[in-house]
Amino acid sequence: MYCPPGMPEFTMTVRAGHPDFLDLPWQKGLTEWDSDRFLDLPKGISRHEVRFVGYDSGIYAIKELPTRPARQDYSVLRALEEANGPSVTPVGLIEARHPDPTVEQSAALITRYVDFSFSYRELLEGPRFGRRRGQMLAAFATLLVELHLTGCFWGDCSLSNVLYLFDAAAIQTLMVDAETAKMYAELSAGQRQEDLEIMKVNVAGGMADIAASLGQEVEYEDLTLGEAIEERYHELWGHVTAEFLISADERWRITERVRDLNDLGFNVEQIDLEAVDNGDRLRIETVVAGRSYHTGRLRDLTGVEASEGQATQILTDLHHFTADAAPSPQGKALGAIRWRVEVFEPMLARMRTEVPDANPVQAFSDYLHFRYLASRDAGYDIDNDTALAAWLDAGRPGYPIEEGFVIN
Repeated sequence: MYCPPGMPEFTMTVRAGHPDFLDLPWQKGLTEWDSDRFLDLPKGISRHEVRFVGYDSGIYAIKELPTRPARQDYSVLRALEEANGPSVTPVGLIEARHPDPTVEQSAALITRYVDFSFSYRELLEGPRFGRRRGQMLAAFATLLVELHLTGCFWGDCSLSNVLYLFDAAAIQTLMVDAETAKMYAELSAGQRQEDLEIMKVNVAGGMADIAASLGQEVEYEDLTLGEAIEERYHELWGHVTAEFLISADERWRITERVRDLNDLGFNVEQIDLEAVDNGDRLRIETVVAGRSYHTGRLRDLTGVEASEGQATQILTDLHHFTADAAPSPQGKALGAIRWRVEVFEPMLARMRTEVPDANPVQAFSDYLHFRYLASRDAGYDIDNDTALAAWLDAGRPGYPIEEGFVIN
């Protein structure tokens, strides 16, 4: 490979299934690039230069940074991907772009662009995150719980290091920057609290920066946003990791516990039972994994890919459609196939036509919620054509914004 005089030949690691990216001028810093592949897409604040490039296979984000943090970023993101953690997908790592490995342009990280994602500045709708405050708090707390369950210590959790997506009635969050993160078999209570303390300082700083950029005084609710996230984190962490004592003849409560965690979207990997009090009682400890229970359930039944909140909503429509199916497993399987062919695919095609600027799966989730409310108020089931026309006429309303954070 040709390199300019005095410039070492760079090394490249790119995962299978993606472009080779060899047509990009890696020996130059990103600010010096001039490529037809550049895409002008919204992005949040970053300490490093970030550019987006488009290929037939999709859109990719390129971030340049020194070698050591780039390697750390890439390795942690790979580990999180294997653990089904909530993070962006790493695609490639470019090294030796400059003789001095500590300079900003010495390495570059390539990640898959997340369609329909946005930064926290785009989420803001006035003071205290506007009407989406409750959603944002729940999403941020859930993100930290999921990361800590995988053994990931973030070390730099902040508003700007997170991507946001609308997920049916909720907001989904993904880790973007992992250059300060480390993976462990399990995090101690002290490590988790240290991560929370860093998060509180960073979130307060982010909110203060927003206020300053708008020429406003930072409000107390904004300055203490991190404390509100921490409160919800401890509530959710306690619920997910709690141990229970049950009588030896109350084993039905094990099933109840699993269903409770599944309702929150968490997969149950393992249940540990220990006899106590001479065997009269059992101690239940549940080992949970990522929050993707309904996503996996929908994929297994239909092959449809959706995020957790969307999958929860869409499964309701699937169950409604198959309610009259034969009780045999074959009847349910055929019902799921019929639902995809007769309902889901046609509705998704109509969403792409009627609302081309939106994520079609999210639009379908919004529509299902609208149809449910309309049918409830009417007292009978409203057919898809009628409900869709009414939804479009009403301006494609989504979910009502919930201010609270409820754990069932």
